[in-house]
Amino acid sequence: MTRASLGRMNKRAMNFYAGPAALPLAALERARDELVDFDGTGMSLMEHSHRGPAYDVVHREALSLIRELMGVPESYHVLLLQGGARQQFAMIPMNLLHPGKSADYVVTGNWGRQALGEAKLLGEARAAANTEQEGGTFHAVPTELDLDPDAAYLHLTSNNTLFGTQWASYPETGGVPLIADMTSDMISRPIDVSRFGLIYAGAQKNLGPAGVTVVIVRKDLVEGARKDIPNVFRYASFAAKDSLWNTPPTFPIYMLRNTLDVIKEQGGAAGMAKLSEKKSGLLYERLDAHPDFFRSPVGQASRSLVNVVFRLPTPELEQAFLAAAAERSMIGLKGHRIVGGIRASLYNHVQLEWVEALGDLMDTFRAKHG
Repeated sequence: MTRASLGRMNKRAMNFYAGPAALPLAALERARDELVDFDGTGMSLMEHSHRGPAYDVVHREALSLIRELMGVPESYHVLLLQGGARQQFAMIPMNLLHPGKSADYVVTGNWGRQALGEAKLLGEARAAANTEQEGGTFHAVPTELDLDPDAAYLHLTSNNTLFGTQWASYPETGGVPLIADMTSDMISRPIDVSRFGLIYAGAQKNLGPAGVTVVIVRKDLVEGARKDIPNVFRYASFAAKDSLWNTPPTFPIYMLRNTLDVIKEQGGAAGMAKLSEKKSGLLYERLDAHPDFFRSPVGQASRSLVNVVFRLPTPELEQAFLAAAAERSMIGLKGHRIVGGIRASLYNHVQLEWVEALGDLMDTFRAKHG
């Protein structure tokens, strides 16, 4: 290996991708050191049986860390599943939308719209609110929530990665179970799990690599779920076997465990929230100070702490900004194709120093082109 290639390996890019996203270096280095010989077994963890003692320790640690970091009550199951958040769009109504019932959805963007679309394929479902875009501004919190008091559940997306919106607090739903897609902000701030019937998240933004989905679901909802669906889509199948009903994604769960260990060392959800507020604040300060150059399309009350989106005066300037960022080893800043513009994803493992460097670029670029 040449000296130049070694240098490239040792230089970490400043990764602002929306997902799969940055992972903590300590978790990656731990995986590197254990990749070929896990815990002195003479085998990689990827070669171990999912029912063997070596993997079992990792599996139990991952489940335990989720419970600890999120304060999950004993009245909830913690499941480690496959299929990503999109599979949950279908599994939720398959399990919880009984014949004769209807489900409510708050649509705040692309993911909520897709979740509602899947539910409509399986039963009765409707939009209790739709805030995708109102007068050119993106919002997370609806001005009015038309909640059916007899709904099977109310589903919302806690943070919308495309539009850069986030629920600052969650609605009161009475006896209707609240379900949240927290793919982009799970364990980025403390929450009261007991307020929810079900929470789910693909791991690939805050918790680990792509390939494992965390589901936290009230036990009574699992017990009362439909039994006329295939076993592979039943929460009960996985709950009864501690997510070992079939072969789980062992290496993503191993990396999930490594990442959760780092989060714990850095202060857990409270520590992540403090860091998120500081990182996002660095960028929002600049957006607010120079609205003639950096335009935020997000309503003030709906600003996301983990996805900061903004526009520049022209598409040409946006392309020039992205090119300048790439020259500084900043990647993943191009906005989603649906909305365009610039998007800085500031998930748990995006380093503060990277965001400071991005803020400096915003200053110098505005000074040159403003």
